[in-house]
Amino acid sequence: MSFLRLSELEKQNIARHFLSCNLCPRRCGVNRLAGERGYCGRTAELWAARAALHMWEEPCISGAVGSGAVFFSGCNLRCVYCQNHDIALGHTGREIPVERLAEIFLELQQKGAANINLVTPTHYIPPVAGALELARRGGLSIPVVYNCGGYEEPQALKILDGLVDIYLPDLKYVSPKLSAEYSHAADYFEKARQALAEMFRQCGPLEFAPSGEDVPSPADAAVYPRDTPMLRRGMIVRHLVLPGQVSDSKKVLHYLHDTFGNHIYVSVMSQYTPLSHVADIPELNRRVTPQEYRRVIDYCLRLGMENIYIQEGDAAEESFIPPFDLSGL
Repeated sequence: MSFLRLSELEKQNIARHFLSCNLCPRRCGVNRLAGERGYCGRTAELWAARAALHMWEEPCISGAVGSGAVFFSGCNLRCVYCQNHDIALGHTGREIPVERLAEIFLELQQKGAANINLVTPTHYIPPVAGALELARRGGLSIPVVYNCGGYEEPQALKILDGLVDIYLPDLKYVSPKLSAEYSHAADYFEKARQALAEMFRQCGPLEFAPSGEDVPSPADAAVYPRDTPMLRRGMIVRHLVLPGQVSDSKKVLHYLHDTFGNHIYVSVMSQYTPLSHVADIPELNRRVTPQEYRRVIDYCLRLGMENIYIQEGDAAEESFIPPFDLSGL
């Protein structure tokens, strides 16, 4: 695939975004091109920790064979309870040239991936957009998923307009107090609200592939049924229920339903698992109780939400965290 090459103009266009970085709401203004690190923990060098088929997304994303997930290193939130903290700090991973990233996208497509799943790409939007353009020239035809924490800069998202088919953001909190304490971002909800509006503008209402289309043949035993409807275009907003925060969860869900109605999917997650690094935060050092999760789901139903994903009671027992072992890079 050596024909996949950026022009000098394309390289310059990518580089200019890193001279005074404002790709996320932190607006650090650092010169990442000169080796300075933003809040995300990364310079302008694009780093990733894994690229492989991933089965643990929502059924309409993972399908029968898996989503082609590329896990990027670094994060602009670094939540105190982060399940992927090994890569969130930006210490784990390998440098990936833009041309190599485009090749990875095509390799995942060749393996039968249902889509290309960009996991935490916020701080790399310009080179990721460049890689997607290159991959399209090389034959990339499956949907592209943008999987993020929701703390996004709308102007940066506009770079992806026409390149991303499915947006998969979190909406973690409404409360500024919670977002400041747990994600170091008191303005989280206001920024996420603006970002979700831009995402929905780009992708529009839910669009599923006709039955039997865009569902690759499984290479191994299927996790989801072969006839699982696959999302082709649209937005799924994830909300992780936190222990003791049912009231804020209700505010999140009310906002989503009031704003987007049933034109999006909402994934209400019960999988919160306290890891060792929250031992000194008593309110986070336990799992969500079945009663707490049930109260949140009951509220969804009272609102009239139709497109929701609900996790089974044993979800917190499962491992959704893959090994960040540089596979596929």
